Amino acid sequence: MDPADIKSCCANVYEHPLVQQLIGDSFHPGGIKLTERLGTMLGLSSKSHVLDVASGRGTSAIHLAKTFGCRVTGVDLSLRNVELAASQAEQEDVNERTQFVQGDAEKLEFESSQFDVVLCECALCTFPNKPLALSEFYRVLKAPGLVGITDLTRTGPLPSELSGLLSWVACIADALPAEEYLQLLSRAGFVLEGGYTATDESLSDMAKTMQKTLIGAKILKGLGKLDLPPSVNLDEAVHVAKAALEAIDAKKLGYGIFIGSKVALA
Repeated sequence: MDPADIKSCCANVYEHPLVQQLIGDSFHPGGIKLTERLGTMLGLSSKSHVLDVASGRGTSAIHLAKTFGCRVTGVDLSLRNVELAASQAEQEDVNERTQFVQGDAEKLEFESSQFDVVLCECALCTFPNKPLALSEFYRVLKAPGLVGITDLTRTGPLPSELSGLLSWVACIADALPAEEYLQLLSRAGFVLEGGYTATDESLSDMAKTMQKTLIGAKILKGLGKLDLPPSVNLDEAVHVAKAALEAIDAKKLGYGIFIGSKVALA
């Protein structure tokens, strides 16, 4: 698959209102509870300037700003999501501590050594060039500074049904074993601070909700009451959701939290 097609499809699908119906405000398992846990692990405070990569509609960035008092800059490929995030931040009265910009994770338009913390939730596995993205994370991070990654993990090969473009969009097709995420962080220059992996009810519940919502969307589309981008094939999406749920139940899919540090030179 062409990397540009993957990026374009992800941006187009994630900005569609159906996505919020499928997976809620937080585009990852565990929702804002996992976001807050990651923020605690990263030691966020009112002095922290955080870069939230693939920030979506700003749910995580806004929650971190409200919970820890930190400044958060969100970057997302979708201009529509950037606009929605900025609007939501203003509604929740945190627009002075948040900023949202359109940008590509593999080519961040920020100065080097600008942020205290970089985080990326359930998005690294959708980036076609993960080493390049992580090298950008490393570049814009201060030393000392921390990077926090949460993402889907897999154990062993996944079924062929989970290898197509929609599976990329759903953060499944290029999910990696936990040790490979850690290797990528290390190769980018980060010193590993630890990792945690799990398969729990939050991931299974999310997949079940998506499956039910997709079936409902098929009915609405058949009745002419739902307009979707041409790239979205609901029959394929339902099939992918079913295969994903089976993989989760078989413990082939889970999620992980991975922390790395950029160490200051002596």
